[in-house]
Amino acid sequence: MKISPSKLGLLGTLYFVQGMPYGFQAGALAAYARSHGMSLKAIGFLSALYLPWLLKPLWAPLVERYGSERIGARKSWILPMQAGIALACLTASFFPGRENILPLLGLVFLMNLFAATQDIAVDGLAVDLLHGEGLGWGNAVQVVGYKLGSLTGGGLLIWASEYIGWRGIFIAMAVLAAAGMAITLAAHEPPRAASGGAVRMEWREIFGRMKSAMLLPGAGWMLLFIGTYKLGESLSDALYKAFLVDSGFTLVQVGKWSGTWGTVASLSGSILGGLLATRIPLLGAVFVTATLRVFPLLGRWVLALAVPTQEAIIGVTLAEEFFGGALTTAMFAFMMSRVDRRIGAAHYTLLAGIELLGKMPAGPVAGILADDAGWSYAQVFLLGTVLSVAFLLLLIPLRQPRPPASPPATP
Repeated sequence: MKISPSKLGLLGTLYFVQGMPYGFQAGALAAYARSHGMSLKAIGFLSALYLPWLLKPLWAPLVERYGSERIGARKSWILPMQAGIALACLTASFFPGRENILPLLGLVFLMNLFAATQDIAVDGLAVDLLHGEGLGWGNAVQVVGYKLGSLTGGGLLIWASEYIGWRGIFIAMAVLAAAGMAITLAAHEPPRAASGGAVRMEWREIFGRMKSAMLLPGAGWMLLFIGTYKLGESLSDALYKAFLVDSGFTLVQVGKWSGTWGTVASLSGSILGGLLATRIPLLGAVFVTATLRVFPLLGRWVLALAVPTQEAIIGVTLAEEFFGGALTTAMFAFMMSRVDRRIGAAHYTLLAGIELLGKMPAGPVAGILADDAGWSYAQVFLLGTVLSVAFLLLLIPLRQPRPPASPPATP
């Protein structure tokens, strides 16, 4: 089943707005902190600012249960969250400079809280809209939109900070979030019943369907699969930008290679992942992209063993972003194919929470290994590669056909 360009454009816009806070934190905050003397251990714990993304399954049932059908069950949550992102970004523009790092971190946390809550509703909207063949392209737009927001918040605006200043970065993000609100207001959201969802489902039914989905045969393997596919990559990512800074490269170079060029490569990979997801079985697309992802992770280890050249760093960085982007799209399409559409927002949010849970410990663990245990960058990068290879073994138990997560509704 195909999806209209207008719906794809709406999903892309919504994920773009959510991607900006992540892009700023992932593309600029760590390198900025390192350039001002923050320890690797402290940088590793900056990932705690993503806590709302990990905890969002706790309030996902609220988003599933409540919402205005007049405004739109999903839009009635999306609009105030977009307003919150815009307001937090605008407030952050008043706290430039190193001396205001703590208020800035608090505001980044708020941006993540609003973006994570919006993501629950947007994922539910995507589940409502995407079916069959639309899963591949829809999830490609999902990932591409998010990463374009990330590119803007963590690459383009940081690159432009030489002209617009630190304050200008957040003002621009606030304006873009407000523009997203305008597009959302103009969009029409179909009634949930028309897409297989349920309106005003009782709490007992929501939790009952969640429990049933988690007890399906093979559900444990699937959760382990989703929770570990990015573990090794995230462990490596946590110290990669610090490695570049410590290797003598400037913040501008790091932002350009990893935040800008790297995101463009990731976008291209995401499109490839979406194409694969429409051409071969979803699990096969995950296998191909996860296997290819191992090689650039191994390349990081090789870089850390020698004096890295600019050309080698660019090649490894772009390859890792490309194959990592392809894997993300394939995995998200696989996740969405296993969702019970009657509780789309809550169920997909739970799977997304498991996906994030697998990545969250990587930053602190990497920082502790480097600062407290004395591991070198090369050792951390090698561990990340080994974990990514080990993940491929989990494809074996998932090869057996599983019952669908969304059985026909009973009368």
